[in-house]
Amino acid sequence: ELENQLTAKSKTLDELQQSLASNGSAEQIPEAQSLRIAELCEMKDSIVNQVAQLKASMESILEQWRAYDEIYAEVSLMTARYLYCIDQCKPSEEEASLEALKKQVKTLQ
Repeated sequence: ELENQLTAKSKTLDELQQSLASNGSAEQIPEAQSLRIAELCEMKDSIVNQVAQLKASMESILEQWRAYDEIYAEVSLMTARYLYCIDQCKPSEEEASLEALKKQVKTLQ
């Protein structure tokens, strides 16, 4: 949306410059008005550069969030697996013997 607004303002400024340039041969453009137009053009160029930098920064941030989401999903899955294994490896009071634990280890392997 910001880019669309900037494009519209740039077009309006360009039309103003062209209009004043075509009228400039018939009439003299006041110097203050000419300087103001040049200043507006510089401001427009500065804003265009800032928008480009902002866009690049946002793309970088979005890429970092994508990487975070992927890693988070992987860690979440690994945590669930770990918790499942911990739960399965808990010996009950009846299975506290060494033989029972060995049997569980073989089953899990």
